[in-house]
Amino acid sequence: MSPFTFIDAFLLRAFRFRTRGFLHMEEAPGTVPPAPRQGSGYLYVHVPFCEVLCPFCSFHRVQHQHGQAQRYFASLRKEIRAYHAAGYRFNGAYFGGGTPTTEPAELVETMELVRELFGVRDISVETNPKDLRPEILEPLRAAGVTRLSVGVQSFDDQLLKEMDRYEKYGSSAEIQARLRAAAGMFPTLNVDLIFNQPHQSIASLERDLDILQGLGPNQVSFYPLMTSPTVARRMAGAMGLPDHRRLRDFFKVIVRRLQPEFTPSSAWCFTRRGHGSDEYIVDADYYVGVGSGAFSFLDGTLYTTTFSLETYRQRIAQGLTGITTMHRLRPGELMRYELLMRMFGLRLDREWALRRHGPRFFRRLWGELRTLELLGAARRDDRGWQLTERGMYWLMLMMSAFFESVNGYRDAMRARVAIEQQESTTLCIPAAATAGK
Repeated sequence: MSPFTFIDAFLLRAFRFRTRGFLHMEEAPGTVPPAPRQGSGYLYVHVPFCEVLCPFCSFHRVQHQHGQAQRYFASLRKEIRAYHAAGYRFNGAYFGGGTPTTEPAELVETMELVRELFGVRDISVETNPKDLRPEILEPLRAAGVTRLSVGVQSFDDQLLKEMDRYEKYGSSAEIQARLRAAAGMFPTLNVDLIFNQPHQSIASLERDLDILQGLGPNQVSFYPLMTSPTVARRMAGAMGLPDHRRLRDFFKVIVRRLQPEFTPSSAWCFTRRGHGSDEYIVDADYYVGVGSGAFSFLDGTLYTTTFSLETYRQRIAQGLTGITTMHRLRPGELMRYELLMRMFGLRLDREWALRRHGPRFFRRLWGELRTLELLGAARRDDRGWQLTERGMYWLMLMMSAFFESVNGYRDAMRARVAIEQQESTTLCIPAAATAGK
């Protein structure tokens, strides 16, 4: 076993220990939080509908139903207006899911509202390969989309079948043809790929990289397969479980093959001959998540919205937001959270940290910064700390651990929604129906 394997395990244990309180949520009022007085903000819009519920996915998503989706988008637009009325301003917007393009007309209407209210310059939208069609793409371009992110996951037909995507979203050849046709339509065309899938080999990964570099997309986000307890149980029967011991070998191949044509902009995002990232959580000082199952970060507080679509609709109708829980990060937690996000984006700027927290930032996090230096994960320069290639791997591990803890929280919230629905159904059964039982 490589000595770095022991360091990997040590760093992950230390990271989980130091960040264990991030998601200790408590009940929130549900009204619009006060708008931050300074900094740049981002709007995240969650659209949970999918045509296919992939067995490996941990995000909040539900089976697409047209009528339900229309009602949901109407609530979304009302919630967005509430944040504008409260004085919020955003530099960009990200429409994620789920698959936002399951309802193209509703999506475009919502994007146009966001542009009208906030004058955002950057709009990012997630989609799937099946929706790379002119009747969907042309309205998105006209609505001001600057970054289209396509959830490809793999170009390996066998892996696509294991992920239950082959029949619904097309074969590798079909996906490649659609990506070539979409190339150049948007300033940034991003492809999402997953590594460390249960039956993925180095040879399969190399083929994915060969195909990607021969296509038109100018950005790729290479995510490690991240699970949750519920998803892991579902995957075990459908496609098997990932082996975390293979992560380093996969990551080395990705970095070696993508550079220098693709430049890293985060620990798992690479852009061809340019700059830009797939992670608004890196660049924004704060972000607001609207919709069911969204997260917000405002003035040192994490917020989450309800995972029940019906509860969400009711709350918006009552003049509330979707927010149901919150956690105010303590000073040390806040600094570690922001250190994680900045280093994930490859750089911690000294002046930025001083503006945000003053000298106490470096006193409180001296141990973390010094450890990164001693391990060769970051280099200190005149501006601050720059992540190294070795550090990119460790930040990838830490961020995947962070998101897996978020996925665990999603599991708990979905379970709560299921219990509430069962209780509601039981309460609605007429008494006569249970008589004599």
